[in-house]
Amino acid sequence: MGRGPKHVHAHLVENRLFVHLEGVLTAAEQRLLEGSGAGNGKGAELLKQLRSQLVIAGRQVLDKLVSEAAGASPVMLHHDISPVTGEEVIVFTLAAPPLCRDRRRR
Repeated sequence: MGRGPKHVHAHLVENRLFVHLEGVLTAAEQRLLEGSGAGNGKGAELLKQLRSQLVIAGRQVLDKLVSEAAGASPVMLHHDISPVTGEEVIVFTLAAPPLCRDRRRR
C-alpha cells in the first residue's frame, strides 16, 4: 500500500493478541470513500473487501511475525477496518499463552 499506520497499539490478554492500528487509510482509499457518504456506500464495501484480501494474502507473513514476537503460534485471526475512522483491528488467537515476564518482578 505504500505506507504504514500512524499509530499501533498491541495488547496481550492470555492467549489473545489485540492489534489496533490508527490512520491506516491511504490517500487513494480516502478519495474512494469521499463519494461513499461517510463510509456507508460502495467505496466502504470495496475497501473492506480489499483489506480483507490483503490480510489473507499476507497471513503467512503475519503468522511468522506474531509467532517470533510472542513465542506462540497463531491459530486464528480476526480482522476489521472502519472506513469512517480509518482504524483497523486484528485479533490473533494463539495456540497457548506466551511465556512473559511478570511486570511486578523488575
